[in-house]
Amino acid sequence: MLYRAIGLMSGSSLDGLDIVFVALQSSGSKWEFEIIAADCIPYDTSLAGELAGAVKMNALDYQLLHTRYGHYLGQQVNRFINAHGLDFKVALVASHGHTTFHIPSEKMTAQLGDGAAIAAQTGLPVVSDLRAMDIAFGGQGAPIVPIGEELLFPGYRFFLNIGGIANLSARTGEGFRAFDICAANRVLNMLAQQGGDDYDDRGKIAASGIVSKHLLADLDALDYYRQASPKSLANDFGTHTVYPLIRQHGLELKDALATYVEHIANQVEKAVCPFIDGTADQPFTDGTANQPLTEGTAYQMMVTGGGAFNDFLITKIREKLNAHNITVVIPDEQVVRYKEALIMALIGVLRWREESNVLSSVTGASRNSVGGAFWMGQEG
Repeated sequence: MLYRAIGLMSGSSLDGLDIVFVALQSSGSKWEFEIIAADCIPYDTSLAGELAGAVKMNALDYQLLHTRYGHYLGQQVNRFINAHGLDFKVALVASHGHTTFHIPSEKMTAQLGDGAAIAAQTGLPVVSDLRAMDIAFGGQGAPIVPIGEELLFPGYRFFLNIGGIANLSARTGEGFRAFDICAANRVLNMLAQQGGDDYDDRGKIAASGIVSKHLLADLDALDYYRQASPKSLANDFGTHTVYPLIRQHGLELKDALATYVEHIANQVEKAVCPFIDGTADQPFTDGTANQPLTEGTAYQMMVTGGGAFNDFLITKIREKLNAHNITVVIPDEQVVRYKEALIMALIGVLRWREESNVLSSVTGASRNSVGGAFWMGQEG
């Protein structure tokens, strides 16, 4: 069965709206994909400021932004369809929205971007609120991309996405395990902006700095890193916990960036190692015998997200993972940039098919779920 769908993703780094048009082909349990068209639409300063400050708005202003942003998303989909000649070719739109509040302990998550508004603007079927069902079943509501990693990228053992937040997925004998590792690009970008840059291009500023052992120790000691998985992070972990801690140390910009890059690489290594040495809650097995995979066995890790273009960060991660015989693989640029939007499209298609699209083995929910609110943009 062939499905043609658009996926929308707005990440915590606030660098813009990712839109992809994909063809998804299913044959039994096997899935294949083709990214036919893809764009990243930068947010203007006003919209980026509203999204970043949404958690401080009163209830009415928040709801008005939710609606307004939904109409904005629909308008961008229409422009994307017109620009790429996709009229009458799109069967479905799946929108992640922009995460604001995320409090799994209270069974609550919120993403801006009203699905009804998107459907009204586009006249297309729309799937939104992709995390809510998992949260209701007691899960973390994150990460949700492992269903796509399992179905679309069967050749890898590990997946690392470095966006505003870095998260890890591991293919185990008992199913996928995944969790958020640490704040990543959101913090790196905030630091770079202190010096007047939007981001640290290729990590060049960080590469010129010196790691502060004192700051690194304080970062590595944060409580989140001692929590067992499944676990997930809200955006404010980076903006309200990590960034102020870095500023308190009063370092030169290059040294602050160098230290935070080292911290990310440290936490990636710490996140991966339990799956190899058998100390994870569910050891990473070979799928045939309930024995943990061991040091000395070669594995591949796919790295995607904006952080994959940070050469200095990738070098640091490679140095740490090479010691564990893990090869870091950067796929083609479209997959690096748009993997999450691609998987949002798949999640929407699975919702349309009424098939599980969020994995409880990842989120800790009481069961797999068929997540997403469905909005019809045209008359029945």
